[in-house]
Amino acid sequence: MLLIVLTVVSTIGISAQNTMIREHQSARRLVTCSILDGRIGHLCDSLCEGRGSGQRGGGLAAIWLQREFERIGLMRMSGGYAHAVKLGDGKYGRNIIGMLPGSKTTTRDRYVIVGAHYDHLGTLDGKMYPGADANASGTAALLSLAEMLSEYKNGGRTHDSNVIFVAFDAKEFDLKGSDALWNMIEYGRLRNPLSGEAITKDKITLMVNIDQIGSSLAPVNEERKDYMIMLGTASLKRDKRDLLQRCNIEDGIGMDISLDYYGSENFTKIFYRLSDQKVFVDNKIPAVLFTSGITMNNNKTWDRVENLDMEIYRRRIDLMYHWIEKML
Repeated sequence: MLLIVLTVVSTIGISAQNTMIREHQSARRLVTCSILDGRIGHLCDSLCEGRGSGQRGGGLAAIWLQREFERIGLMRMSGGYAHAVKLGDGKYGRNIIGMLPGSKTTTRDRYVIVGAHYDHLGTLDGKMYPGADANASGTAALLSLAEMLSEYKNGGRTHDSNVIFVAFDAKEFDLKGSDALWNMIEYGRLRNPLSGEAITKDKITLMVNIDQIGSSLAPVNEERKDYMIMLGTASLKRDKRDLLQRCNIEDGIGMDISLDYYGSENFTKIFYRLSDQKVFVDNKIPAVLFTSGITMNNNKTWDRVENLDMEIYRRRIDLMYHWIEKML
């Protein structure tokens, strides 16, 4: 009798594991090098004019992102996807915000924010700065993660947290986009579209920021181009700090990972506070940054999609997906 029970339990466990593997594979099929190339190519197209905040091209990029959020099935928040970012001199940008609801009844009290800024330098002195790595790569990764996690949920998997996806505007305007989101949180204007309840800072368990994730030109170790830099793990609970390394091994991704170190200790501290996770760090919210680092192509007119390593970039997204899924 005991043998029969153990056999049944083992069979159920294997079946559940096989189901999870199939769902991960289904999510992975949504992210191919061709799809990523197309998304970055769209954001870097001359129509978007370098995605300058407050410029026509930035506005067109925002409209496209709203359509992508809707296509993926993210829920509108606080009345819509687009939310104004005051730039000064009468100009405004737009954060694009959508939510993937959790699958359990307890989720209305827990939120994970995943963000990437979509703005860049725009067109200056008649020259367009396409910003493929900075940060069309992060924006395309954001869309891919939203699509993968949505597919994973549609497959019947549950997670304990609502996920808020934010395409930030105005990072290049002294982080005005992430500051605008924080003001919405602080003044109770960011609300759960299902319950109508305000999303307060005590309900936010994690902020994940993606900034410049497509290059292989700034390796941690010169012998490896397939690297990933993750800063901010010290803000996580102790049992979560090595989770990325475990995902890297257990899910067969095999990247060269650098945790909480980029170049030097001083530069790491400075770099960690240069992007949209800063306001969350300042307000004691656990926050991490995924990046492939600064290269000589950044803020240049030749920062184009053809200079990115698509296969390594795709593997980074795959690794982030497995890590975020386990953090929810």
